[in-house]
Amino acid sequence: MKGLTLAELQQLPATVDLLTAARALGLGRTKAYELAKQGEFPCRIIRVGVAYLVPTAELLKLLGVELPVDNRRT
Repeated sequence: MKGLTLAELQQLPATVDLLTAARALGLGRTKAYELAKQGEFPCRIIRVGVAYLVPTAELLKLLGVELPVDNRRT
């Protein structure tokens, strides 16, 4: 599974599916689901029905990636 570039990481939505988070962390599908089921995935997981969602802000923090700050006032 190919990792994500910095530009791709910075464009992620508020939450991502488990496989996208795993890809960002360099984990394979099987290992990601195994860790999620054991409650040992390296960042918080939100369970929505049968889906696993990962908050992007927490994923980026784990990776040490800061989002660009938009200082424009609306």
